Amino acid sequence: MPGVVWLTLFFLAPLYVVLAIVFGQVDPIFRTPIPVWNPLEWDPSQFTYVLTHIVGENGVFGPALVRTAVYVALASVLCLLISFPVAYYTARLAGRWAGVLLAALIAPFWISYMMRMLAWVNLLQDDGMVNGFLRLGGLFDANVHWLTGQPVVVVLGLVYGYAPYMILPLYAGLDRLPQSTLEAARDLGANRLASFWRVTLPMCRPTIVAGVLLTCLPMLGDYFTSDMLSASPKTAMVGNLINDSVQAPGQTGQAGAFVMLVLLVTVLPMFYYVRVTARDEVST
Repeated sequence: MPGVVWLTLFFLAPLYVVLAIVFGQVDPIFRTPIPVWNPLEWDPSQFTYVLTHIVGENGVFGPALVRTAVYVALASVLCLLISFPVAYYTARLAGRWAGVLLAALIAPFWISYMMRMLAWVNLLQDDGMVNGFLRLGGLFDANVHWLTGQPVVVVLGLVYGYAPYMILPLYAGLDRLPQSTLEAARDLGANRLASFWRVTLPMCRPTIVAGVLLTCLPMLGDYFTSDMLSASPKTAMVGNLINDSVQAPGQTGQAGAFVMLVLLVTVLPMFYYVRVTARDEVST
């Protein structure tokens, strides 16, 4: 019952508000949204407008949606490649230093995300430390304009901002692996690589899925990273479309339509995670 109440108050109720705005009306004078609470009176015109402008000759929203999928996929893979070794070492090999390393991993959460992105802005400016390092004290004439719509900068910004969200669940899952199972694999003749590939990795698959979801979901709605490190339409993501629609008069319903599209995309991996977790619980 507490879980049902929590889900109703903080997910279903806000979702219904979004639906009432998406399928609601717009004030003809002030261009403010007018929610329609009765589903029988819903108007799908705003949602249809977004759908008809994704692909085709009027597909102005399509590039941002595709760009978001590519950026999030690349950033999630890089986060996993960076986070898994760090989490594995902290959970399995750090010994008495595990607490210190864990505190260092949590430390980024104590600093504002905006401040961390502003630090990257200072580093990537034309006269910043990155270009200064590339010049090697004046030996080379390196003057890369990093903050002018570079996709690689946005992807690396996402990796930097969300990698801690993947490290912590990976650490929690790896730390709970039964040591007896790993020792049994070694006793049966498996070397370190075979033990990791055939025992450790399959056992922590639900943890990996959870870590990827915890980074993918906020990345899909992220608009701040692109605004800070690019501020260019060439790197706009779906979060930027939502933010721009909310700020534009009369387009709040379109912002809600983008939210619904993101929600539909994220439901599929969530179902996969629930299925994998339930199957592993049955097998154990």
